[in-house]
Amino acid sequence: MTLDVDALLAELTLEEKASLTSGSAFWFTAAVDRLGIPRIMVSDGPHGLRAQPGEGDHVGLGGSLPATCFPTASAVASSWNPDLLRRIGVALAREARACRLSVILGPGINIKRSPLCGRNFEYFSEDPYLTGELGLGIVDGIQSQGVGTSVKHFAANNQETDRQRVDTQVDERTLREIYLPAFERIVTAGQPWTIMCSYNKINGVSASQNAWLLTTVLRDEWGFDGLVVSDWGAVYDRVPALVAGLDLEMPPNRPHSPDQIVAAIRAGNLDETVLDARVRTVLTLVDRGVAVLDLDESFDADQHHRLARAAAAESVVLLANSGGLLPLAADARIAVIGEFARTPRFQGAGSSQVNPTRVENALDELTALLPEVGFAAGYGIDDTASDEALRAEAVRLAAEADTVVMFLGLPGADESEGFDRTHMNLPAGQLATLRAVAQVNSRVVVVLVNGSTVVLGEVVPHAAAIVEAWLGGQAAGGAIADVLTGRVNPSGRLAETIPHRLADNSSYLNFPGDSQVVRYGEGLFVGYRGYDATDTDVAFPFGFGLSYTTFAVDELVVSTSGAVADGTLTAQVSVRVRNTGPVAGAQVVQVYVRDVAASVARPVRELKGFGKVELAPGQARTVTVTLDQRAFSFFSQLLGRWVVEAGEFAVEVGFHSRDLPLSSTIRVDAPSIAAPITAGSTLHEWMADPVALELIGEAVAAGASDPTRDTELVAVIGSMPMSTLAAFSGMSIDHDTLDRLVERWRERTGG
Repeated sequence: MTLDVDALLAELTLEEKASLTSGSAFWFTAAVDRLGIPRIMVSDGPHGLRAQPGEGDHVGLGGSLPATCFPTASAVASSWNPDLLRRIGVALAREARACRLSVILGPGINIKRSPLCGRNFEYFSEDPYLTGELGLGIVDGIQSQGVGTSVKHFAANNQETDRQRVDTQVDERTLREIYLPAFERIVTAGQPWTIMCSYNKINGVSASQNAWLLTTVLRDEWGFDGLVVSDWGAVYDRVPALVAGLDLEMPPNRPHSPDQIVAAIRAGNLDETVLDARVRTVLTLVDRGVAVLDLDESFDADQHHRLARAAAAESVVLLANSGGLLPLAADARIAVIGEFARTPRFQGAGSSQVNPTRVENALDELTALLPEVGFAAGYGIDDTASDEALRAEAVRLAAEADTVVMFLGLPGADESEGFDRTHMNLPAGQLATLRAVAQVNSRVVVVLVNGSTVVLGEVVPHAAAIVEAWLGGQAAGGAIADVLTGRVNPSGRLAETIPHRLADNSSYLNFPGDSQVVRYGEGLFVGYRGYDATDTDVAFPFGFGLSYTTFAVDELVVSTSGAVADGTLTAQVSVRVRNTGPVAGAQVVQVYVRDVAASVARPVRELKGFGKVELAPGQARTVTVTLDQRAFSFFSQLLGRWVVEAGEFAVEVGFHSRDLPLSSTIRVDAPSIAAPITAGSTLHEWMADPVALELIGEAVAAGASDPTRDTELVAVIGSMPMSTLAAFSGMSIDHDTLDRLVERWRERTGG
């Protein structure tokens, strides 16, 4: 079945067109039976479908079909493997096809501005480049199977506090360099079927009514040809949202929103061509989505569970391994301590919550793999009244074991959609049990189960090994067992920095704001960019992760081609990676770019490329990463565009943001990015421009005083606009002379 969009547009009544720009039920677009226009279903599903084929409950949270619960975004981001995300995307799409679901509402690609964001488990990273590559992977995977995606939440939606009203106040350069690039990458390379606008305002204008965001940037600059859908309940005034570029309001606000549109057109306050453009986009989406309506397909739940287990294992990050405590010895007596080992927390709460096809727990999986495993709960998760007795039991068990594997983590009540955290601490009762256990057994492996980062100052002194397992989905238990026993060599790398304390994070003084306003006062310096700029020590750096083997890099070669002037600058970065240890493993080679001397504030370094490589013991391979011109660029607010500044750039290569042993400096030639010379330009700016400086010299050649030759005077007045200096008596350039100089500068430069 296909739709003739042009013919249908000509047949639809005004009321029918207005109705199509709102849904018909919580998860369905509107149908027009008279013309054979069907409704299609959309559903949450960033890491597993939450499809409700019926009308859905009043908030769309209950009664979803069983589906594979894959690891959350905070977990799979640590894989640093876009191909893994593609495979997960394919699996999600096959499950969508089995329940005739046309569009999956995901992935969520908002940047982790603060560790406190309650929804961080749904987001990938603090870095826009890594986020964009991973997000593109899952979008490509899903859409390769004829199912659409909805990349969300557009844009600058980085907190849950007052999320529907808060005004995100952020400068354009920060938006362009931190909060928009992942969306830009996915739109330009993957053309997702839909983009979901966020709840919040951006600089005073709601995202759903923000024409600059939805039309100027998204459609005009990036070439987006899909549909813009609201987050559920993000439309506050339907007619301005329609004009701004919001195609589909969800859930439906009927009959209020369609009636508003019809009334505005009949009153002459809204051009019907605007509505036609929105309806055309809706019909195009329906035409794309109808293909699944007649399917009779199923999916292999066992195969998808195996993929979920492999994905969770690849997402595990080994943070510490003193004395090679891991992998566990096959004949060791193991004490498993922690209720999370038996009662797993494997996903977040809220709109991404999945009804899993099955659930593994780590205790059962470890018991199946090891000959002697004991268990003690150690603490309660929601009810902590019995913690003292549970702690005593844990200590007795630990004293008799060779090695302790202790599970620590955040209860579900600590992190969820809808609210932000107020601290980064693990529960006090769990930490007390850890301290008590470590007093009787020094061989403690801590396994962390959490969606968002936690401070580890009270964990590190008591743990010989630390494993960050995140919220690893329904197969997390088996994946953790695979890593602990060495069946899988951990290759996860942190997609976000773990600080020593919350106050070290650059957003600390501005999160979550107040009085319905949040100011992004840290600007560009988010995540490792902030820690590096202030030279702040961190617990575990961005990109960090250990392995059961070791690696080395050498033979760095960086070659450039193309030119900045025509937008073709490219750098090829190649490096040899060797597995110098005893077992096979995978390593992530990370490439950072540093502008050696910039005229504007820039981060110390920024991730601009990476490659993951698997190597047998002793094996070496060359990894090649291509950097395009954007890798060297910054967004100039002065010029309103991306620019490259001529000068030296260091290309740094290594295994995490603070372990970059190889570096090569390249020289980049580029056109001047200085602002045009005007009467309002400062003396310093005139002196920095060769043509302008020459013109000043010509103007005072008759013997008048040349201010540029008096270095002491220039130090005092150099920051003053020339128009101001022209008003000072005794200066050699008056207003008339200055106007002639500006005109001559324009003639000579074409500026």
